[in-house]
Amino acid sequence: MKRVGKIGCVLLLAGALLASGAASAQRKGAGKSGAKERHTEQPKRSVGSKVRPSGAPFEHRKQFDASKAYVKVALNAYSFAKPLNDYVKGRSSDPMTMFDLIDFCAENDIDALDATGYFLVGYPDIPTDEYLYLVKRYAFSRGVDICGTGTANNFADPDAAARAADLERVKRWVDVAAKLGAPVLRVFSGPVPEGYEARWDEVAGWMAECFREAADYGASRGVMIGVQNHGDMLATGEQTLRLFRMVDHPWFGLILDTGYFRSPDPYVDMEMCMPYAINFQIKESAFGKESFVEQDLGRIMRMVRKAGYRGYLPVETLSVPGRPYDPYTLVPEFVNKVRAAVAAEFDKEIK
Repeated sequence: MKRVGKIGCVLLLAGALLASGAASAQRKGAGKSGAKERHTEQPKRSVGSKVRPSGAPFEHRKQFDASKAYVKVALNAYSFAKPLNDYVKGRSSDPMTMFDLIDFCAENDIDALDATGYFLVGYPDIPTDEYLYLVKRYAFSRGVDICGTGTANNFADPDAAARAADLERVKRWVDVAAKLGAPVLRVFSGPVPEGYEARWDEVAGWMAECFREAADYGASRGVMIGVQNHGDMLATGEQTLRLFRMVDHPWFGLILDTGYFRSPDPYVDMEMCMPYAINFQIKESAFGKESFVEQDLGRIMRMVRKAGYRGYLPVETLSVPGRPYDPYTLVPEFVNKVRAAVAAEFDKEIK
């Protein structure tokens, strides 16, 4: 009896272990099969929040007064068009490289550089990644932001094939901007085509299609598309606003050129367009490059502050007939004038 009892106990114990193992396996299997469902059905919890955010929401949880941020003075590379072109086109009179220009910005305490595409080695072809990354790294090492770049295009061309080719070029330059770390690519509308002088809406319609597709692509690469008012299809503030209503895209903005509205009072045009500005070209005169009427920088800074713009203010000086042009002297002088206007207006807020 004792022997049988021992055997029975062993068998009972083995059976219990097997049952326990089977139940454990069943629980594990159920856990594996149900884990995914529980993960999707039950939101994760986080400290200070009932539900952990998913995806990439644009939201704020704190209230900081960002209106007290300071605008930053920058430089558009076109101010040095001749020496930069001397280098990229192989002329020897007065060559200047993009790396030289970055040093110029650093020496003159200029916060950022709009590295216009025309002066990147290889243009109009796409520069090599190696070169772009060298420019990006060097600017970073000198404490100079790259606040934008730009390419030429004509979205007002009546030839649909030509517009399509320019749209593809703009997309490739969006890629360049992304590699440089530039948040904005500057583009143009294009000149009023011959024979379409009284058909602005028609031309603007196909322009808007191009801009919208470019902005879609820009959004996919994290680059804003900025159109510059250039006295062309965008000669007035009203025309500029009409185009923006047609495009209606969050990744499309205005490069506000303070010297290229063709109207009796360009400051009125500037103010009406200011809410759409994502970057600037601060010119010496509001009345065109050949005018010697100085820009009312104080008035512009009041508009900038009122609109809530807190980005970069690239300056651009231009060679003017009848005036000796020395950007090595003129640019620092104009930058200091812009800085003084910024300080006079924005210090009112931050004191």
